[in-house]
Amino acid sequence: METERYSIIFSSSTGNTKELADTIYEVLPKEKCDYFGVCKEEPQSDKVYIGFWTNQGNADKETLELLKKLKNKKIFLFGTAGFGGSQEYFQKVLGQIKENIDSSNTIIGEYMCQGKMPQSVRERYVKMKEQPNHMPNLDMMIKNFDRALSHPDRNDLDKLRKMVVE
Repeated sequence: METERYSIIFSSSTGNTKELADTIYEVLPKEKCDYFGVCKEEPQSDKVYIGFWTNQGNADKETLELLKKLKNKKIFLFGTAGFGGSQEYFQKVLGQIKENIDSSNTIIGEYMCQGKMPQSVRERYVKMKEQPNHMPNLDMMIKNFDRALSHPDRNDLDKLRKMVVE
C-alpha cells in the first residue's frame, strides 16, 4: 500500500511540540511530505499532522483557528501540556480541541505528553508561596513543574513513533 501525501503543521511555544513534530517527520517518508512547519493556511494534503501546545486546557489560539478552517481532512492531533500528568487530563484537552474540528474531517490519531515549562513558571509559584493566603496546591504544582522538566522524554517520543507508523 502506498503512503499518501501529508503535511506536518505545528505551533510550539517552548520547543516541546516541535520536538514531537520532528519525531513524526523522522519516521514518515520525506518524499511524501508537502509541508513541514508553522502554517496558518489550509494545507493541500489530505492527511495532516497538527501539533499544538496547551493553553488553559485547550490548544493554542493559532492551532484552534487552523482547525476551524479544515474540511475533508484526515487529522492526527499531537501536543504537549506542562500540567499533563495524567491521561485523563490529556483526554479532556483533546475533547476541547475536537469541538473545533468540522465533522467532515476524520481524526486518525491523537497523542499528547507532558512538556517542560519555562523556568519563570516555577519562579512564579515559589513567589506565590510567600503570600500568606496562597493556593493550597502550590507544592503539587511545583512538583509537577519539576517532573515536567525531562519531557518530552525518550519514552514519550517512542510512543509517538509507534502510533505514527501503525
